[in-house]
Amino acid sequence: MSPIITSTEVDRAAEDVFAYATDPTRFSEWQQGVVDGRMDDSGTPSVGTRCLTTRRIGFANRQVTAELAHIDPPKTWGVRGIDGPIRAVVDVTVEPLTDTRSRLTIAIDFEGHGIGKVLVPLVVRSGARKEMPANLATLKQRLEGAT
Repeated sequence: MSPIITSTEVDRAAEDVFAYATDPTRFSEWQQGVVDGRMDDSGTPSVGTRCLTTRRIGFANRQVTAELAHIDPPKTWGVRGIDGPIRAVVDVTVEPLTDTRSRLTIAIDFEGHGIGKVLVPLVVRSGARKEMPANLATLKQRLEGAT
């Protein structure tokens, strides 16, 4: 299957968009279902650094671990899930359009393991397809409302 790709243009510099969109401590501000997030290392993120996100799934909070697969600030950032039955593969791209306007594109795909092999095509992909435009609209609103 191909990834779910969603884009939006934001009236902010690429550096600002990149910093916000790739900061796990801010994910709960714009991503539905995210309760908490952080990198497992307080240093500069690099390939292999783990991203720990707590998501509300059903009636429970579940921690999801992903590894930073690539990073090139303020252009690209990507993580790959490494645990659980549903593992997200997320790629973020920020393209400067002007000094104060950027295009943010997020591509997300999922790998199912165990029961996840059934859930990804039946529930997860359709949920993500509905959720992503709303998430990016919230991110855009928060960034453009920030000073």
